[in-house]
Amino acid sequence: MVHGSASLLAAVDTGSADRLGRRARLGQRAPLPKPRTVSTVIHDALRDEILAMRRKPGEALSEKDIATHFGVSRTPVREAILKLVEERLVEIFPQSGTFIARIPVEELGEAMLVRAALEKTTVALAAHHHREADLGALSDILDRQAVAAKAEDREAFHDGDEAFHQAIALAAGYPNIWRLVTSVKYQIDRYRRLTLPAPGRMAKVIAEHRAIYDAIAARDANGATDAMATHLAALMGRTEVDYINPDYLVRHAPQDKVS
Repeated sequence: MVHGSASLLAAVDTGSADRLGRRARLGQRAPLPKPRTVSTVIHDALRDEILAMRRKPGEALSEKDIATHFGVSRTPVREAILKLVEERLVEIFPQSGTFIARIPVEELGEAMLVRAALEKTTVALAAHHHREADLGALSDILDRQAVAAKAEDREAFHDGDEAFHQAIALAAGYPNIWRLVTSVKYQIDRYRRLTLPAPGRMAKVIAEHRAIYDAIAARDANGATDAMATHLAALMGRTEVDYINPDYLVRHAPQDKVS
C-alpha cells in the first residue's frame, strides 16, 4: 500500500503535487508545502490509508513490512506509528501486536458535537460575508460531487465533501477554523467513508449540501445554521449505522492498550 524505497523521495514530491492539484480542482486554496521528515511522510501515508479505509479497522500493522516498503530502518516507522496511536487510529496490544483501531462509537458523538459547533459558526458567517466568487466555488464543488456520485466514485465524492466544507470556512473569512475541524474528525471521516456505499447516501449528501448552499446564497444565517445541523446530524442516522460492518466499530474502550 505504501511506496517502496526507490521512490520514497519521489513519492513525497508527487504526493504533495497530487494533493495540491486535487485541492485546486476542487476549489480549495492550496497551503504552502512544509518540510517533512521521513517519519512524517510515513505517518501521513499510513494515516491517509487508514482514513480512506484502505487499511481496515482490526487489520494488523507490521513495522517490519512498512520499513521494507519505505527502505528505512524501523525507527521512523515506530515514530510514525506512535503518532497514529496518539491520534487513536492505531492500537498496540502487548503480546498481540499492532492493529488499526476500530472506530470508537462513543467518541463519534463528542467529535460531532465539536465539529457541529465550529461548522455552524462558519456557515453563519459565510451567509453574512460571502462574495460571489465564494458562491461560484461552492457551486462548482457541488457540480463535481454530482458527477462523482453518478460515476459512483466515492474517493472523488469524499474529496468534494471535504472541499465543500473547507470552502465554507473560506467564505466565512476564517480558513483556519477548518484546521481545527480536521483535527477532531479523524474517526468521523472513517465512519463517513463506511456510510457512502449505503443506498442513496451520496444523493442525500448532495441534497443537504445544496440546502446549505441555498441558505448561504440567500444570506440566511439561521437557515444556513439549521441546514448544516441537519446535514451533520444525518451522518449518525440509524440506516447508515445498520449498514456498517459491526466488526469495524467498538463500543467500549479497549483494555491493556499501550502507547
